[in-house]
Amino acid sequence: MTQLRQFHIRARTLAPGLLIAATVALASMFIASRYGGPVMLYAILFGIAFNFLSEDPKSAPGIQFASKRVLQLGVVLLGASVTFSEIAALGWATALLVILGVATTIGVGWAIGRANGLTNAHSTLSAGAVAICGASAAMAISSVLPQTKESERNLILTVVGVTTLSTIAMVVYPSLTHLFGFSEMQAGIFLGATIHDVAQVIGAGYIVSDDAGAVAAVVKLMRVTLLAPAVFIIAMLFARKTAGSEATGRAFPIFLLGFAALMTINSFGVIPDALRENVSGVSLFCLVVAVSALGVKTSLKSLFEVGPKPVAALVLQTLWLAAFVTAAVFLCSGVLPR
Repeated sequence: MTQLRQFHIRARTLAPGLLIAATVALASMFIASRYGGPVMLYAILFGIAFNFLSEDPKSAPGIQFASKRVLQLGVVLLGASVTFSEIAALGWATALLVILGVATTIGVGWAIGRANGLTNAHSTLSAGAVAICGASAAMAISSVLPQTKESERNLILTVVGVTTLSTIAMVVYPSLTHLFGFSEMQAGIFLGATIHDVAQVIGAGYIVSDDAGAVAAVVKLMRVTLLAPAVFIIAMLFARKTAGSEATGRAFPIFLLGFAALMTINSFGVIPDALRENVSGVSLFCLVVAVSALGVKTSLKSLFEVGPKPVAALVLQTLWLAAFVTAAVFLCSGVLPR
């Protein structure tokens, strides 16, 4: 009975903030579905408009819970979007291209961030978001980085940046595939390996053709599968670096086990297609709720204090990934699917 009472008290404490974040998320998803545009960007902007609620003792606990625990739930449920068979269908060469693209972008992107004056954590966050899957990767990586007073501001800047760049890429990159003379298969590989967010990947792919869109979606899912190992490695590296320091390091990210388990179950066909789509929808909603909560916790003043360097780093990291994949498609045309 005591545990039930504690749960009731906890639920009542979290409810106001969770309701605010969920309302902002629903409004963002409605606007995105009705008028188009990136839902994550809407969630941040709408959330910032309610920044005054972040200090309210009634709503603050729920907003904090949404930005952390709901985020982790969304990342776990992303596992239902991926199967090993989908990845294997495009062959070892495509998989190797994706792995090298992610690895080099994190490495080179970290160096770019440091050259632009970003901290180790901010450089890793920015590079990882560009390398893997945009806003979703940014939120997952942020959850295992050392927590400082700038952490949430850096996360918001990264989510806004990668979402904006992903939208620009969705418009520009299909024209580049025609300019480069890529086949539909090559165009799909290029788009899936370079554009940050899943929705924009699919949008860009189907601008080229239905076949390119299907290939782009699978290649993008290959990048998503690298989220778990990348976050695990980042968590272990920063846990060692922050030992004994003032910054709060994070231990092993347990939620990644849920991601890996759900991906494995999905790969064996245990999850029906209809349920898989529903789980993916819940995952998206959880991530939008988390981003909405982060928006509520963010003030415009804190964003403008940072200056142009984080944006410059994101742009250069994005250009590196595009250049690497373009060169790989040209140089390895004999082994990549055509």
